[in-house]
Amino acid sequence: MSKNPLNDLGESLGDYLREQRTSAQLSLRQLSALAGVSNPYLSQIERGLKRPSAEILQQLAKGLQVSAESLYVRAGILDAEAAAPVARTSDVRRALAEDPVLTARQKRTLLDIYDSYVEDDAP
Repeated sequence: MSKNPLNDLGESLGDYLREQRTSAQLSLRQLSALAGVSNPYLSQIERGLKRPSAEILQQLAKGLQVSAESLYVRAGILDAEAAAPVARTSDVRRALAEDPVLTARQKRTLLDIYDSYVEDDAP
């Protein structure tokens, strides 16, 4: 029997979630509390054993401060081409999250400022 019954899709999503969580310097328990998702369920998602619903992905996106669309694409819920403008947003968010010089407060502030500009430019 395969270690990962969801094959590469679940593992890819799980790896991405783990990467985002560690970039945000959050433990599994911290993200679980922020997102309102049980710790064991989140662990199973990261290991590719469970496929989360769109609602759970949205909660995780809020906890990680990433776009829900980026998680939807990873989970195969949303087509990557349909979410192409989101990719740029994810790159900016990822760069801020991975910057070792910025504090958590500075990252949140910069993301708030970035979001205010992106929302103003939306068609």
